[in-house]
Amino acid sequence: MRLRDRDHPFFRPLWRRVLIVALVAAWAAFELFVTGDGFWSVLAVAILAYAGWIFILDWKPERDGLGGKPPE
Repeated sequence: MRLRDRDHPFFRPLWRRVLIVALVAAWAAFELFVTGDGFWSVLAVAILAYAGWIFILDWKPERDGLGGKPPE
């Protein structure tokens, strides 16, 4: 599985995508409010933004197997 392979069958269920984003959000909150380390806070928030974008906002229904032709 490639790092950016969001078409992998593992990511089809909505609950898995939401869980991944929630775990990254928890990590970002930990870095922001508990450790206060600037580098890790920025890194965690950047990963959170990326994960939120590819797994929630930019998700296409055909990737869920709910119809349509799979991407080539």
